[in-house]
Amino acid sequence: MRSGPILVVEDVPNVLELLEVTLRFKGYEVVTARNGLEGLEMVEKAKPALIISDILMPLMDGYAFVQKLRTSSSVGSHIPVIFLSATYVTPEDKEFALSLGATRFMEKPIETEEFLLTIAELLTQEDISFSEPINDQDFYKGYRERLEQKLHNKDNQIARTERLIPTLPEEQRAAYESMLQIIQTDRESINNELQEVYRSLNQKKPTGK
Repeated sequence: MRSGPILVVEDVPNVLELLEVTLRFKGYEVVTARNGLEGLEMVEKAKPALIISDILMPLMDGYAFVQKLRTSSSVGSHIPVIFLSATYVTPEDKEFALSLGATRFMEKPIETEEFLLTIAELLTQEDISFSEPINDQDFYKGYRERLEQKLHNKDNQIARTERLIPTLPEEQRAAYESMLQIIQTDRESINNELQEVYRSLNQKKPTGK
């Protein structure tokens, strides 16, 4: 049995609270972080037995968090990681997540029984195999592709929602306007991450003489 708390990395307060309450109800010790940067600090401080992380988060998202965890943290290199996501759910997203060293990938909204069974299995399994970390250049290339695809999807969702709202009955508009704000916030977060990736790739390009 692995010893230590479970670290939950999630930026949405109500989702974080739900995960924390669910785990504590089953007797697990839980520590939390609101983004990847806080997650890295908590790994060094709390030395968790298991990490559960969202992917779409501000400051440092789940992909970058796990890449740093596997390549830069002596404490975190062999901690099992479960990714939870409602946004990054295509086969390519999951394949990229697993290539970084994630142990499991689950889609939101989670099925509680499956979620708890997965946690119990990982905490009691001694022979978990961890893939070799990928180098930073390959990480940024794959990360860029995932972000560009998500940005394209969000742009399409925004355009569709903006076209739809004026055609709706008055009593339905508020709900869709609220949904539009959420999509726009997600798009901004994805775009910010993408700009950081572009800068990182440009910095790593070999310079000619």
